[in-house]
Amino acid sequence: MMTLTEQQNLAADKICKRFEAAITKRTEFQGDVILTTTPDAILDVLRYARDAAGFDMLVNLCSVDNFGSEPRFEVIYVVTQAEKGVNLEFRVPVAEGGSVPSCVPVYRGANWLERETYDLMGIVFENHPDLRRIMMWEEYPYYPLRKDFPVQGIPTELPGVAFTEKAPTGGAPFATRPGVCPSAEREPRERGCDC
Repeated sequence: MMTLTEQQNLAADKICKRFEAAITKRTEFQGDVILTTTPDAILDVLRYARDAAGFDMLVNLCSVDNFGSEPRFEVIYVVTQAEKGVNLEFRVPVAEGGSVPSCVPVYRGANWLERETYDLMGIVFENHPDLRRIMMWEEYPYYPLRKDFPVQGIPTELPGVAFTEKAPTGGAPFATRPGVCPSAEREPRERGCDC
């Protein structure tokens, strides 16, 4: 019986052979296989992974901001063979202002994940059935998960809509005390903060 790593490598070999021109890089990191592909080929690659290689579920779709590098962004797709637990990761480089095709026709569960990525990073998914902001209001001009977005936030001139001043970070759930003390002492909620 093949191990999960062997099954993953076998599936990656099959996909690389089928899309030899579109797969620009193959890397392995901590036991995971990562295939980088061109934006114009991602739909065909994902469809083949689903139909011919058995990756029947999209586990995650997210993005990375490589601020200071070109292309600036990467869209990351993690698919799995649900019955076997074999995962495979695909990455698509996207330049600032660029776009990638929506994979909703292949994996319906990508709908909200693509909307979230669009809302927080500004990456456009072409032919998405309902590409609009999912967390921020439609007129909000910024993308809060980009690395050039200030941690303190940006003041807005829309009174009555969300924050009108910079949000403080002192009591936020992600603001912890540095050091080697136990996590219960670092967490703001454990210190009695109202957050």
